[in-house]
Amino acid sequence: MIIVSTDGSCLRNPGGAIGWAWVGHNGSSACGGAASGTNQIAELRAVLEAILAHPGPDPLLIESDSLYAIKCASEWIFGWRMNGWRTSTGAPVKNVEIIKQIDRAIAGRPGPVRFRWVRGHVGNYFNEKADALAGQAAREAAAAAALGEVDTVEMAAVTPQAVTPQAVTLQEVPRAQEKTTGPRASGKAAAPQAPQAMTLF
Repeated sequence: MIIVSTDGSCLRNPGGAIGWAWVGHNGSSACGGAASGTNQIAELRAVLEAILAHPGPDPLLIESDSLYAIKCASEWIFGWRMNGWRTSTGAPVKNVEIIKQIDRAIAGRPGPVRFRWVRGHVGNYFNEKADALAGQAAREAAAAAALGEVDTVEMAAVTPQAVTPQAVTLQEVPRAQEKTTGPRASGKAAAPQAPQAMTLF
């Protein structure tokens, strides 16, 4: 099984520079950013990039501290797709384009994709590393934008194909592997000491 931690950062939500990152528990990682966006987009982009970077048949487990990103990719997405990408109230789904890309990426992956929620920034080594990379990428995007080098959010291309349901589940995470110290990289409020995992269903 491949295990990857993801995180997103937005320097000024909404509209500020964003950064995304994924960190493989085997030591691999990647990150990127854009001149403007929202924290939700950054979290979703991190999930999308993690899936695209691991296209093989091995099961993929994505750890995230964003319940929004996890529920978009593993719970709400099925009803939205059946409802023509509208919510239960008939309103258009927010961030629908990147959510559609996540849907296609999961459907097109030979191996299953699962998600696990972890409490953010309370000492989980891989979550902290993803947070630091996402914050760094957001700051670099902001600096590039100030120099006129970046002005748009570029989304990864996903080859369209028929969408078939995949098993997407949530499970509990063990306690943090390693403690970390130092200020938060992305500017999110630090969570108080509390259980670091939650079983949603």
